[in-house]
Amino acid sequence: MTQNDVRVAVVGAGMMGADHISRLTHRVSGAFVSAIVEPDAARADAAAAKAPGAQTFASLEQAISADIVDAVLIATPGQFHEPVILPALEANLPILCEKPLTQEPESSRRVLEAEQKLDKPHIQVGFMRRFDREYEQLRELVTSNDAGELVMLRCVHRNPSVPDAYHQNMLITDSVVHEFDVAPWLAGSDVTSVEVKHPRRNSLAPERLKEPILVIIELANGVLVDVEMNVSIQFGYQVATEAVFEKGTARIGQPSGLERWQDGRVFQREHADFTTRFADAYDTEVQRWVRAVQNGTNVDGPNAWDGYKVALACEAGVTALNEGGIVQIPHEERPAFYA
Repeated sequence: MTQNDVRVAVVGAGMMGADHISRLTHRVSGAFVSAIVEPDAARADAAAAKAPGAQTFASLEQAISADIVDAVLIATPGQFHEPVILPALEANLPILCEKPLTQEPESSRRVLEAEQKLDKPHIQVGFMRRFDREYEQLRELVTSNDAGELVMLRCVHRNPSVPDAYHQNMLITDSVVHEFDVAPWLAGSDVTSVEVKHPRRNSLAPERLKEPILVIIELANGVLVDVEMNVSIQFGYQVATEAVFEKGTARIGQPSGLERWQDGRVFQREHADFTTRFADAYDTEVQRWVRAVQNGTNVDGPNAWDGYKVALACEAGVTALNEGGIVQIPHEERPAFYA
């Protein structure tokens, strides 16, 4: 810990917040957790025990008033993001906000309006896939044109199971939300429409869920993206993409590591959840955010405008999920503030 280290307030001490507290304490340089904002006192104390020197607060405003915060990392559920983002912006603090920016376009617009009163973008949205090395390699291939133009992206997003709080709309707002960010980033083009198809239901899915689903996303440049969203597949956690080009294909997200041939079987371990599949991506994301904060430079990753576009896509996706049909997304020009 040095005088130049960034003092970070982590808001939310659940699974995601605890993971970031561990990351900032043990794996990220140039920063430390100075404050943990969590209204549940027992959860806050448990998190503070893993971050030496961190103080606990029931609200971000209290932490800011204590004058121990240089930057804010928001790891609460999406419905609580706006009430935390706005006071952080008022205090002129850099923000790393876990996805989504907010859960609906209207609240995302309010965040955009508040941020544009400042001198530069302050919000980075936690779409960590952009920091995954395989995704970066695929984007480099797309932009190089070595395989010709990109034609299609075929994505799978599979969970072994989901918690009881996971409901039908979260297939879009908590899961496909990632593809709404990373597919346009890979292809270099915005989402223009969303359609959701329902194949045969998985009988092993919880009664409250009608899944898996197939999400068809059209981009402005004509690239089509299909996403298999599957949350009861039981074998493991798998996020993979196949890119179809004019002169070939490329694939990322396949199982790696030790392969075994034994007892007449061939098998290879798959990830159990996102904390291992994207561990390096999260570390890179937070480290680069800390460096940007230290240097006073612009957001180094998805910004609030990207988060707003994803909110628009999620709104259309939920409509397509529940009502069917192809749902169009109106085009909006990116403000110069986010250029």
